[in-house]
Amino acid sequence: MKNALENGRGDQNQQNIFHYGGMCMDGQNWLELLNRQTWLQQIQETNQYTEKYGLTLSEKDTEILLAEKNHTLRTEQRVEFGQSILPQIIYAFCDSSFISGDNYLDTLIRLQEIFYLYKNEMQDEITDEELIHFMREQFETVCYGDLDYLEGTCLDIFAQAIRAGYRGYKKTRGYGEFDKFDIVQRWDEKLYLETLRELCWR
Repeated sequence: MKNALENGRGDQNQQNIFHYGGMCMDGQNWLELLNRQTWLQQIQETNQYTEKYGLTLSEKDTEILLAEKNHTLRTEQRVEFGQSILPQIIYAFCDSSFISGDNYLDTLIRLQEIFYLYKNEMQDEITDEELIHFMREQFETVCYGDLDYLEGTCLDIFAQAIRAGYRGYKKTRGYGEFDKFDIVQRWDEKLYLETLRELCWR
């Protein structure tokens, strides 16, 4: 009887073993591998659209982006479910006049990092689409391609407003928001808080 139970458990365990490329792996590792392959394929497929702007990612580039994404998710203590955010970032930014083949990979790495950082800083009050819209607009029209300025000034101001209760961006889907915050007044705390209070109570 004991042998039968042990054999039963063995058969059950065996059902959870998969073979891939001559290697055996359990269900969890197989799922991780499948997710990884799906993610890499999603990124490679963006080349079909971005190549008209002279921007493409090699297999090595996508491997680097995946490694950087996983590092950033661990740093920001986030978990990503479903489709990666990176294709959305790629499609939003690929026609920028400040991105070229020379800086494409590095720019995507930074944009990915900045996105996850400010999802946390904005306490997930803002949707992915709204945040990407805001990032893209400021990158092109205010920052002129300066990622440090995007991260350290534009998004910092916007995140402060959202944490204070500002929700006007929901009507605009993230477009045209930075003009509502006077960057000069920000350095006068009383004036900045007064402006922010007015926006939040409209």
